[in-house]
Amino acid sequence: MYSSKVSNNKNQCSNGVKNIIMIISFILIIYLMCFNFSIPNTKSLHTSVTLQNDSSSSSLSLSSDTNLEHIVFGIASNENAWSARKELVKMWWKPGRNMRGCVFLEKMPPNYTNNANDSSLPPICISGDTSRFKYTFRGGTPSAIRVARVVTETVALNHSNVRWYVFGDDDTVFFTENLLKTLSKYDHGLWYYIGSNSEHFLMNKAFSYEMAFGGAGIAISSPLAKVLGKVFDTCIERYPHLFGSDARIYSCLAELGVGLTHEPGFHQLDVRGNMFGVLAAHTLRPLVSLHHLEMNDPIFPNMTKMKSLEHLYDAAKYDPHRILQQTVCYDRWFTWTVSVSWGYAVQVFSYNIFLPDALRIQESYIPWQTSDLARHYDFDTRPYEPDPCKRQLVYFLHNVSTGINGQIKTIYRKKTPENCTITMVSPRRLEEIRVVSQKLEIDRKRLLSPRRQCCDVLPSTSRNVMDVAIRECKEDELIFIHP
Repeated sequence: MYSSKVSNNKNQCSNGVKNIIMIISFILIIYLMCFNFSIPNTKSLHTSVTLQNDSSSSSLSLSSDTNLEHIVFGIASNENAWSARKELVKMWWKPGRNMRGCVFLEKMPPNYTNNANDSSLPPICISGDTSRFKYTFRGGTPSAIRVARVVTETVALNHSNVRWYVFGDDDTVFFTENLLKTLSKYDHGLWYYIGSNSEHFLMNKAFSYEMAFGGAGIAISSPLAKVLGKVFDTCIERYPHLFGSDARIYSCLAELGVGLTHEPGFHQLDVRGNMFGVLAAHTLRPLVSLHHLEMNDPIFPNMTKMKSLEHLYDAAKYDPHRILQQTVCYDRWFTWTVSVSWGYAVQVFSYNIFLPDALRIQESYIPWQTSDLARHYDFDTRPYEPDPCKRQLVYFLHNVSTGINGQIKTIYRKKTPENCTITMVSPRRLEEIRVVSQKLEIDRKRLLSPRRQCCDVLPSTSRNVMDVAIRECKEDELIFIHP
């Protein structure tokens, strides 16, 4: 009986100890849990702060303006062409704006000094020897390799504070304000390969819809260009069979896993003859570049090619982002359709046409080649009426001026004589079109989501003059034929 009592006491004591241990453990667990929650996760905190800093840095880089000092240009030319083509480069190269870059030649032209003391032109750089690279494209020219290596040689100039490298031919003309505005959409700290295709179906089919055509201009962000420069020479050794320089650049960027970012403001202009239809129906994106101007008719009648290009640039100085922007409105009194391609031309149709038809490119040009497929282009077109008396009237830019409150006034006049019947309701009686507008300011939101502006045909004091005002469209406003 005594042993039984002792055993019971031991059991009770053991149970008590167990209970105490369980209580202490429970308290300890709760304490540790509370302690853990009260101390921030430093790893998570560090990651969060890092992400916020990265986000702030990216936001800062996007919000800070890109200017010409952030761009380095690489222009491909040759000793035979440069003496004439330099006049085209002078059109857009900005003296006194700290522009950087080089014109690359295989050797210095005879009796020619470098452009080092001429701020109206970029300096001349002599391309490196490319004889070690094979070129096997039958009928092509091995100089394509030298032109392709303008990319690596421009990067090797080792300029500081570069955001973008921009490449073009010696007959590429840039509208630099619009180039800057277009590039400002993108984070220059990321990898970007920016440009556009050819207008020509066969060209795109033969090369690639994912290739930026070099004559239109190519923009490559600085970090991508630096990486491309490191691998370019070994890469192009795999492509001796390709035709041009831009195909080599595209192929090596494809090997790096980078695709083309399409920007339709870059223009290869693979058309011949009269480019009116292409220019008068420009995309909503800002005009960035034009190419092949020497191979086509002057863009304004009764002017030389150079004078007509100067005329367009003069208008662009007043409102660079609006140049060639198309606005369509309808005259309710005479059932006319009015299409303004700002800074270039105004078309007046003696009848109403639907807006989508007015936006189509008129086939004023001739095909780049002579085959049947050569007549196919990668844009919407409408026929070119051969009879001038049935064709819409075209009034070309005469002059530009500024007025009160920053208003910009452009005047357009007929430049070609015609012998057509004029009736009371015919627009042929019009001798002059006057267009007023405000300077077009484009922020990043409008770049990402562009919208066409509206216009109104205003009451005029003269039967020989039409007045048009361009303005912002109202939120729910439609551009349509009024009954």
